[in-house]
Amino acid sequence: MKTIVFKSISAICILLGGIMFASCELDRLPETVLADNTFWRSETDLRGACNKLYVDLPGFNHDKRADDIVGTAANATSSGNWTVPATSSDWTNPYNKIGVCNNIILKAEAAPLSDTQKNRWIAEARFFRAFHYFDLVQKYGDVPLILKPFDSTEDPDIKMGRTAREEVIQQCYEDLRFAEEWLPDIDNVKSDADWGRVSKSAAMGMLTRIGLYEGTFSKYHGLSGDYKSHLKVAVDAAQRLINSGKHELYSDFNRLFLFDGEGRKNKENVFVKVYGPNGAGATIMHGNSRQLENGSCMTRQALEQFLYVDGLPREKSPLAIIPETRYDDCFTNRDPRLGMTIYHVGEEAYKGGYTPFSNQHGNGYGIKKGFMIDEWTTNSKETVDKMIIRYAEVLLSYAEALYEYNGSITDQQLNQTVNAVRARVGMEARLTNSFAQQNGLNILDEIRRERLVEFIDEGLRYNDIIRWKIAEKVLPVTILGLKYSELDTSAQREDLSSRLTTEGGMYKGKKVCDQADIYVIEDGASRSFDPGKDYYYPIPTYEIATSEGNVEQNPGWK
Repeated sequence: MKTIVFKSISAICILLGGIMFASCELDRLPETVLADNTFWRSETDLRGACNKLYVDLPGFNHDKRADDIVGTAANATSSGNWTVPATSSDWTNPYNKIGVCNNIILKAEAAPLSDTQKNRWIAEARFFRAFHYFDLVQKYGDVPLILKPFDSTEDPDIKMGRTAREEVIQQCYEDLRFAEEWLPDIDNVKSDADWGRVSKSAAMGMLTRIGLYEGTFSKYHGLSGDYKSHLKVAVDAAQRLINSGKHELYSDFNRLFLFDGEGRKNKENVFVKVYGPNGAGATIMHGNSRQLENGSCMTRQALEQFLYVDGLPREKSPLAIIPETRYDDCFTNRDPRLGMTIYHVGEEAYKGGYTPFSNQHGNGYGIKKGFMIDEWTTNSKETVDKMIIRYAEVLLSYAEALYEYNGSITDQQLNQTVNAVRARVGMEARLTNSFAQQNGLNILDEIRRERLVEFIDEGLRYNDIIRWKIAEKVLPVTILGLKYSELDTSAQREDLSSRLTTEGGMYKGKKVCDQADIYVIEDGASRSFDPGKDYYYPIPTYEIATSEGNVEQNPGWK
């Protein structure tokens, strides 16, 4: 972001930084009490306190836990090679942020202001509290639900046990409904300094995301309770957002992830993390382009999910080239998003024209989506904003929630959602019920496929395979990378031969794909997934010990 955003961060950080307990029993204990009695008396004070919530938002992160993105080394979660940690920021960071939210809510409620003035800022804190609790539930399931700051280390709730996930999620819904009521409309942005603050749209977007996740997780994992009630939350919230008329798909997918796609001029933005000058002489930056150059790449598994222009998948389309003889054969007659997501041979990339096997990203397909050559050239320029929720997600979540709730979806609803997302990139093939029936396709599978190809490297895939309960199928497999062609690279076959598939897609006596010369990034023999435990994160032993055993470990973890 090139404009000044939040101007009061430094002052509030000083206040928050000075009041932590000297020795907290749990790392989830927040900064709790602001001793400055002159604070919390005006809307300016409440706004300044809420600025901290935006600084704490997670930034760009190339999530390598699933099967779509890999790095230069195996990811412990994805490969199943993880153990119970002593401590973990996955647990402590959300609780510290929730503590800040609880403190703001308590202090704002007592502020000498009207309910309208107070609720505007309480709504921001409650939005973020729901955001961080949902993060915890996705990873751990049941977690302690703490809705107050602690003013004493003797408070028994410090050692609280785990709260049922349903209760935590219902609190998230309550917080987000309050936020939707009291947050401003996204068009009520008075200046560039206000852009990025959460709005009614962000609250509806989070309700959609949480409702879909909980509904499908409950259904496929066989949890007790009415999973459809969660899907109804998602359907209703998505309908409200769509009917608000405030959002639409950005016309140019290629430019969506660059500076062109920033700000309210891009009505696909629903909830963003703002980067750029913070008004205090410093610049808030990230390393997205640098990480794309040397730390992240797309797998062959993800590539093969892209449809052909006839609307059919690789295993059904007569347009599929099998075997491929050149690297760029994979783009022929393919969904245009493939060429907008990864590089063609010779296309301008990190160091001149893109050359397979010569870039430092693990020998998978080099990702160009979101890459900016001028940001890569100059580190100090890495300030493009991160979209946390965009309208395309709301549309595809709406389609999935409708199908899961009703057991069907109409062609009109498909046109409003899946086909609208396809049309944006010039993909003319439409998904209809008759097309699916005629070609032996499953509508739900195609909606899920659409999520994968649309949101490559946007951090949604891992949580999708967890809620669908397919991680046990897609993770403990041989992870594949580039197609080798001596005509497209200077890399020597003899240097790669031990990692290339042979005729018929064989590798170490097993069929892992449909052709020869596909690079093996990770051997399936080194990967595992235990459905008895790996659908949840292990709780850090420190949290269990300091709760005096009230917090119990997730099943299967020791």
